[in-house]
Amino acid sequence: MTEPSHEVADLGLAEAGVRRVDWAERSMPVLRSVRERFALERPLEGLRIAACLHVTAETANLLRALRAGGAELALAASNPVSTQDDTAAALVSEYGVSVHAWAGMDPVAYDRNLVTVLETRPHLLLDDGCDLVNTVHSDRPDLLEGILGGCEQTTTGVIRLRRMSAEGELRLPMVAVNDTATKRMFDNRYGTGQSTIDGILRATNAMLAGRTVVVAGFGYCGRGLAERARGMGARVVVTEVDPVKALDAVMQGYTVTTMAEAAPVGDVFVTVTGNRDVVGAEHLKRMKDGAILANSGHFDLEIDLDALDGLAVTVNRGVREQADEYVFADGRRVLLLSEGRLVNLGAAEGHPAAVMDLSFAVQALTTEWLARSHADLAPGVVDVPAETDTEVARLELAELGVSIDALTAGQEAYLSSWRP
Repeated sequence: MTEPSHEVADLGLAEAGVRRVDWAERSMPVLRSVRERFALERPLEGLRIAACLHVTAETANLLRALRAGGAELALAASNPVSTQDDTAAALVSEYGVSVHAWAGMDPVAYDRNLVTVLETRPHLLLDDGCDLVNTVHSDRPDLLEGILGGCEQTTTGVIRLRRMSAEGELRLPMVAVNDTATKRMFDNRYGTGQSTIDGILRATNAMLAGRTVVVAGFGYCGRGLAERARGMGARVVVTEVDPVKALDAVMQGYTVTTMAEAAPVGDVFVTVTGNRDVVGAEHLKRMKDGAILANSGHFDLEIDLDALDGLAVTVNRGVREQADEYVFADGRRVLLLSEGRLVNLGAAEGHPAAVMDLSFAVQALTTEWLARSHADLAPGVVDVPAETDTEVARLELAELGVSIDALTAGQEAYLSSWRP
């Protein structure tokens, strides 16, 4: 097999990458069943797909399914620190995917790689944070006529897409894969909750029991994180700007307050809001010695890194792997994890494969639906068909050996009628 175009760290890592991908596949039976059907039916035959995704073993299994369906794939990383270099090598050497990604790339290379995968003149886009969509609209609008649509996997990306759509700037139908019930429940809540804690513990070896963990944002990701931190014995404080989400946190027994009030009492701070400057200079000035700062939102904007640099008189890089120590003039130290980027992918391996099985099964099936139905869709943010989400949940229940009831004819008639 001729190797596709690529720019990766080391193709010699491919064998280790295959082992990693195969290990993840063991926990991804739903996606495997989709791949097996795709191999028989070839629903993506002749389509070129450009993707901006985290280059992980779980993502590799999604791309294997799309390849089995007949697609030609070009992949760039959606975060400079999340790429598994062995997985990237395996995708090129063993699975026939064009990959332009390596761990620790600088911002210039990151942007260049987005442009590179768009040079394939794709028919479909798979995005994780809206950077690929933003790039094609800003830098390569000449490609838009040939793009049928795309999928967005993240909360942050969907927020950006909705703003583009509201301002009349979005010229493609983009399916909000992030907004399905299975994605929010498994990926955002259970996946982010577990993998964020995993990243913090790997980077710090800290004990959470008895310590105060401040969770900024109580959406699905923040809720999952708060649950798991409390389960490990931490006192959990939640900060929010949404009254409904704040009330939900209160009713679940969490302390809810402002970041200004939480700053002097927190031991660990984690941002999961999808917004910028959630932790700013005024908060950093009030934090106790030894405070840990981590971000699990998509972009490295949630913690004001410029303010952190401005306050520090000394920065001790790499005091632990994926941990930098900032020393302030009064001697206080704060620890920043993964450069303020996604801690669950920078310091850990991201979500467990069993979680991504469902998310990527939805992604694969939605890509198939988009390839078939794009002519009926107008530019804007589009919902995943409800039957796709239901089908993925049904397949997962079958894998778990769980049976559920079915509506009787009388029950269906009752639900479909307003008459008593």
